[in-house]
Amino acid sequence: MSVRAIDPCTFLRRLPLFSDLGEDELRAVGTFARERHVERGRTIVERGDPCLGFHSILYGQVKLAFISPQGQEKVIEILGPGKSFGEAVMFMDKPYFVTATALEDCLLLHVAKDAVFAELERSPALARRMLAGMSRRLHGLVTDVEAYTLHTGGQRVVGYLLKDAPASGETVRLAVSKRLVASRLNITPEYFSRVLHDLAARALIRVDGREIEILDAAGLGAYEG
Repeated sequence: MSVRAIDPCTFLRRLPLFSDLGEDELRAVGTFARERHVERGRTIVERGDPCLGFHSILYGQVKLAFISPQGQEKVIEILGPGKSFGEAVMFMDKPYFVTATALEDCLLLHVAKDAVFAELERSPALARRMLAGMSRRLHGLVTDVEAYTLHTGGQRVVGYLLKDAPASGETVRLAVSKRLVASRLNITPEYFSRVLHDLAARALIRVDGREIEILDAAGLGAYEG
């Protein structure tokens, strides 16, 4: 059975990055946008590949990671629908410095950099949105460095849990494996499991597979690990 082609502008219009553009501007960018269906586990881009544009995620999850000199995978980000990647290296005219992998079946929209550069010259709103997006990404990376430097591994786990479920009675469902979450927090999977076990023993959380119920948010916030 053939798959019906999707109008890229239909999806561009839904992305915050392009929501301020008029119909003509959307068409100008959409002409150079291509959908990509990527199966779970497949590589989207490899570290070292040339960056010919950027990707927006319409559905699915994407892992950005690199391999450390010790041969261990380090997860940089896990991105979901509405997020994008590749903008910074596109502007720098550099190859990708991370590998992007589909954690689920994904539908991506790849926007060619020539179209982006042409539209940036015409649309200050698009320029502001792209700058804001890259600034948020930079702020997030600086926050990560601060956490790795100043916070214990246990505090990083608590911060991750409270970010998604800040109140008692709320539940965090890990969208990815504990191994990937641990890599994202710059700790080992074994340490991540030990922290969860300790938090559960203190009656601060209840763990049921990938679901983690917050029992005592205030106590979690005071945890020093």
